[in-house]
Amino acid sequence: MFDYQAPSQLLKDKIILVTGAGDGIGKAAAITYAQHGATVILLGRTTKKLEAVYDHIEKQHYPQAAIVPLNLDGAAEHDYIELANTIKSEFGHLDGILHNASLLGERTSLANCDPTLFEQVMRVNVTSQLVLNQALLPLMQKAEHASIIFTTSGVGRKAKANWGAYAISKFATEAMTQLFASELAEHAPNIRTNAINPGATRTSMRASAYPDEDPNSLPTAEDIMPIYLYLMGKDSLTVNGKSLDAQ
Repeated sequence: MFDYQAPSQLLKDKIILVTGAGDGIGKAAAITYAQHGATVILLGRTTKKLEAVYDHIEKQHYPQAAIVPLNLDGAAEHDYIELANTIKSEFGHLDGILHNASLLGERTSLANCDPTLFEQVMRVNVTSQLVLNQALLPLMQKAEHASIIFTTSGVGRKAKANWGAYAISKFATEAMTQLFASELAEHAPNIRTNAINPGATRTSMRASAYPDEDPNSLPTAEDIMPIYLYLMGKDSLTVNGKSLDAQ
């Protein structure tokens, strides 16, 4: 998928929500989706960062984006319902969700894991994604074809010591991907659900996890966008319940 060549208007007239859209992979994906014709809903906790992405999309004359400031750590059920109502009133349906927002937490053993931080990581990386899907699925059922993309990790497939809450959250992401894929196939076959493992990428989260690593030795978020386009576009209509590597 690293070499996938997307048509220039692959996502023309599509409405796509990207979480964690203010920075890193989320920012790159939002801009890339807009470049390929999508109206992107930018969701994140830092309004200033979202506005910068919005302005970049505007300057490139891509379809006008929308901004939704929302802290997934503190969001309540009514926040997700309000988001769904806003999207319904503004757009009528939703063609895609990229669940990109994640917390790393602390790199430590489970024996020394802070329970409060553990709950925070699970809340952002797992619970918020479940509730967001539940709120937005009715809008996705109105789309001809819709795609949900989760963000997984190598440590969500084979656990590594000292990856604690993050690894457990990504194991949960793998399960959620498979469960939604199999369950929606029965009553909402127009929606497909997959996951992407970005791999080692030049992001602030990677720098936090590997502070001694040379970031210039890693691909940028823009470099791994082909698979994000592939899974969001029409060429992946038959792909469901898969966990794919960007690199």
